[in-house]
Amino acid sequence: MELDDHAEDLASDLGVDKEEVKSDLQNLVEYSVPIDEAKGSLRRKYGDGGGGSAAPSSKEIAEITPEDGSVTVTGVVLTAGKRSIRYQGSDHVIVEGRLADESGTIDYTAWEDFGLTPGDTITAGNAGVREWDGEPELNLGESTSLSLEEDSLEIAAEIGGDAELADLQTGDRAVNVEVDVIECERRTIDGRDGETEILSGVFGDESGRLPFTNWDPAPAIEDGGPVRIENAYVQEFRGVPEVNVSEFSTVTPIDREIEVGADTTTMDVGEAVGTGGIYDVELVGNVLAVRDGSGLIQRCPECYRVIQKGQCRTHGDVDGIDDLRVKAILDDGTGALTVVLDDELTEQVYGGTLEDALEQAREAMDQEVVADTIREQIVGREFRVRGHLSVDEYGANLDAEQFEESAEDPEARATAFLEEVNA
Repeated sequence: MELDDHAEDLASDLGVDKEEVKSDLQNLVEYSVPIDEAKGSLRRKYGDGGGGSAAPSSKEIAEITPEDGSVTVTGVVLTAGKRSIRYQGSDHVIVEGRLADESGTIDYTAWEDFGLTPGDTITAGNAGVREWDGEPELNLGESTSLSLEEDSLEIAAEIGGDAELADLQTGDRAVNVEVDVIECERRTIDGRDGETEILSGVFGDESGRLPFTNWDPAPAIEDGGPVRIENAYVQEFRGVPEVNVSEFSTVTPIDREIEVGADTTTMDVGEAVGTGGIYDVELVGNVLAVRDGSGLIQRCPECYRVIQKGQCRTHGDVDGIDDLRVKAILDDGTGALTVVLDDELTEQVYGGTLEDALEQAREAMDQEVVADTIREQIVGREFRVRGHLSVDEYGANLDAEQFEESAEDPEARATAFLEEVNA
């Protein structure tokens, strides 16, 4: 049933103007309130408190599915963190986190201030249910009744959002981490309120590393060193999880040394691509080819994108900046991806500097000779690569931080691979 049909039925039942009902209904739906919950809310608003559907059934968390329009659920608040979102041109503060009972856990978003505190046992009546990333999520809004229970539930889940970087996944909210600021830079971006200064860089802890964005620059992050961050959330950036620190996050320097894990995850190429993106991964494979757009290239001086024949897709005619890059196809028999080497790594495999490459191109009157030289150096050889993998509609790309010829015996590796296949 279309929104217009829902509004017409409601207006007829309630005896009020259809356009007014439709406007209210559309606002609630755009806030991600499920349609049944939105209709129930409007029935109460316009004086038909008992109209419409029966009261929502009580369910354990593990029983809730995205097909449930609304439910009544009792659980323990594991986490509760504030975040500001932009809706119809104005800011709106929501509270989000996770709720648990004996059967499992579920994410929630509260559109009203219910005063939720981690450790509270609550009963949420008429809580809306929507699907988010393929999983059910509770929506607590103006039509939700919420009560605090005196008796606590016995749950297996840990109260609070403390986590290590390696455990974080895209979509996590209200998390707490203790990290070392490995890299940090202040940048100016075009934000939702115009030009905005942010901090971005890399956090590290004993379990690994992840990129971060600090939307309200915190001195403790910019100064570097170990910090505790409470109420952060995780979003996807270039195919990998990114820690987001907002104006509602708390950042506090801590007096302990954090030994950032030097180890990385080693995977087959196919397994790595199957993750959909991973920040720090090590792969071993053979370079099958060096793609076009490698070797000596030119970049736009404004946006630093690669240009073709003096043309930038964004800035038009520009005087390009000379640079070096390699885009190599790496294959290990389980899958293939493109490894991108920056100027420093490209100089290593080329065996010369940017000035050397320019001189070679001038002598040959052809800049492709630089890419040809690189092909001779790396195609057909096995390399161990470490970097950040992203996967999108254009394929899998790994931005390399390390690119070294493998010291493993190819015959022994091939024998081990065949034994695994035949096992």
